[in-house]
Amino acid sequence: MLEKARYIVVEGPIGAGKTTLAKRLAERTGANLLLEQPEMNPFLGRFYQNMERWALPTQIEFLYQRTDLLAQLEPLRRDGQRVISDFLLEKDPLFAGLTLAEDEERLYQRLYTSFHQQAQAPDLVVYLQAKPETLIERVRRRGMDAERRITEHYLARVTERYAQFFHHYDRSPLFIVNAEQLNPVEIEEDFELLYKRLFAMRSYREFFGYSQ
Repeated sequence: MLEKARYIVVEGPIGAGKTTLAKRLAERTGANLLLEQPEMNPFLGRFYQNMERWALPTQIEFLYQRTDLLAQLEPLRRDGQRVISDFLLEKDPLFAGLTLAEDEERLYQRLYTSFHQQAQAPDLVVYLQAKPETLIERVRRRGMDAERRITEHYLARVTERYAQFFHHYDRSPLFIVNAEQLNPVEIEEDFELLYKRLFAMRSYREFFGYSQ
């Protein structure tokens, strides 16, 4: 699967390691990177301090940032280049449903719908799963200022929404990684195992690191 995939997305909740894994895969395969830049969202720090007040501008800023990045995708794919990204536009409403008031969500959905119609489906999605307590520990360890006020309760809600979203996701082949049992971000042996399994992937949906 990995050999043929030209547009690959690595996804997962905050702290799962999606950006680092995307970078490692891009370095190994010689792919171009399309990475989110949460530090460039001027509302994010305020959002974690007061979600109700700052959810809408934070969400809209991320939506525009992601669609601006995806505008770079088409010319790269036309040239036959491989692209690896750390975000899937279709998961964007996941956060909107968690944080926006009803009227705000209706406004957001109008924007999202117009952008989503232009988004290309990835050739492969790698989804990293981990428990909220693991995610919060990783978030605390990386020590980003904007994330200091993230709570385990919020991460639990995010993790649940991710699980629901990917349970039904069928737009692209999906490779689901148990990031509790395996750490392909920090452990070289786990990364090599994941890399080999991605090459060997044949089914539309596969699980990696789960007990049979």
